[in-house]
Amino acid sequence: MTGIQPGLTVRGIGRNELPVADWLCTCGRHERTRGRSAVMELTTRAHVQQCPHTTPAASGRAAA
Repeated sequence: MTGIQPGLTVRGIGRNELPVADWLCTCGRHERTRGRSAVMELTTRAHVQQCPHTTPAASGRAAA
């Protein structure tokens, strides 16, 4: 797919609906959570524009 930008999307907060969050990391990893506590945990853990799934050492080896 093309045209999908990395970021965090949260739906259903404050609408008496089941909250759902989608996070697309800059590395391409996608996570979806459902439920208030899971969505809150993801919003504190997600870093937009900074990938926590790769380490500098791993990216250095890949570049070498």
